[in-house]
Amino acid sequence: MDFLVNYYSSFLSGTGITIGLSFLALFLGFFVGLIACIGKISNSKVASIIASIYIEVIRDTPLMIQLAIIYFGLPSLGVNFPSLFGLPEEFTAGVFALTLNSGAYVAEIMRSGIQAVNKGQMEASRSLGLNYWQAMRYVIVPQAVKNILPALANEFISLIKESAIVSVVGITDLTFFASSVKNSTGDFFGPYIFAAVVYFVITFTLSKLVGLLEKKMSTER
Repeated sequence: MDFLVNYYSSFLSGTGITIGLSFLALFLGFFVGLIACIGKISNSKVASIIASIYIEVIRDTPLMIQLAIIYFGLPSLGVNFPSLFGLPEEFTAGVFALTLNSGAYVAEIMRSGIQAVNKGQMEASRSLGLNYWQAMRYVIVPQAVKNILPALANEFISLIKESAIVSVVGITDLTFFASSVKNSTGDFFGPYIFAAVVYFVITFTLSKLVGLLEKKMSTER
């Protein structure tokens, strides 16, 4: 672990990028997933078909392929990504890819949460004069979100681990720096072991927090 003396700041920076990338992707993915979920369960056939295609395509194709299409394919069509928070366009492309990927899974999580809400809630909302979208916004979705918080937290944990793949397009996350340190020092073991430990500490801590959240929510019901 001698490499930590010279490269600890790089690993610290990479860890921050990994957490920030994952959090931003989940935050944006929540809204993408919510829109896709509402579209899928809506009475509009067009919206339902579009949402279903998006969800199935994203869930049934590898994240690596999605990232390659977004990072390499879109610029070849003239679609360029701006810098985000002072970070290069690679970061923006990574956020976009992870957002689309996470949104598909969040959509299914949201759908199960909405379907778990008693149907009488919608009927009661409509009887009070709310239209479909108002009932979803003010009554159904808030209850669904409370039910699916543990599942969303688990999606965040999975996203942190999956985010390691963005290093292949040059995003300076934790995995990227582990590879860079390996190349600089010739140590093919230590940097990756250290990165694995950092990933484990992050995800294990979050897993415990999710467990506490689930216990708290179960006692409140």
